[in-house]
Formats: sequence, C-alpha cells, structure tokens
Amino acid sequence: MGFFGDFKASLMKGDVLSLATAVVIGGAFGKIVGSAVDDVIMPIVGLITGGIDFTQKFLPLDGKSYENLAAAKKAGATVITYGNLVQAIINFVIIAFFIFVVLRAAEKAKKKAEAAPSAPAGPTQEELLTQIRDLLKK
Repeated sequence: MGFFGDFKASLMKGDVLSLATAVVIGGAFGKIVGSAVDDVIMPIVGLITGGIDFTQKFLPLDGKSYENLAAAKKAGATVITYGNLVQAIINFVIIAFFIFVVLRAAEKAKKKAEAAPSAPAGPTQEELLTQIRDLLKK
C-alpha cells in the first residue's frame, strides 16, 4: 500500500478521529470554563476575600520592601511570586468543581435517558401466527 496509503488509513481510523474531535471540543469547553471562572466566579471570590489580588503577592529575595510587584520588577529585584501559585490553585479548584458539576449533570441526564421506559413491544409475527393457529385448532 505504501507509506502515504498507510498514513491515510491510520488517520481515518475511528480512534484518531474521535481523539481529534475530543481535542477540539475540549478546547472550546476550556474557553467556556475559563470565562465562567474569570467572569462569574472570580468576582464573587474577590468579594468574599475583600478584593485581594493574589497575583500581586510576592516575596522579595533582596530583603527590601516594595510598594507592589511592578515596582519590585522595575527595580530589578528577584522575587518569589507566590501569589501566582495561590491563584493557580484557586483557579484549579474552581475549574475542577465546575467540570465535576457539568459531568455529574451529564451522567444524570444519561441515566434518565436510559431509564426512560420504552413502549411495550407487541407480539412478534411468529407469536401472532402461533396464536392464530391455536385459535383455528379450537
């Protein structure tokens, strides 16, 4: 078949197409979750924490005091920006919770769809013919 034929056959397998679809949908879903976190949840967290911006929390390693992170960086100070780590952890927990809620709702919807009673199946053609035969015998 040749190299390119094998390559094309490999790409057309269901697994590769499913993976590509999952990546595209995952990227789009990531944007939705990111917007929900940044635009809806983080303002609420900001209200709860009194408007603290964790990304501005830092520890200068030169022992000097700086007004803010921008001033420390402008002065060329080496800093540990531990606030970025705190913010990343908060974002992760919120995103993980958001995804958990969405997946749980999807599972409940799937179970509800599976549990929906289907219409009772009528007798098969063979069963009807058997009943007719039995009635004719009587």
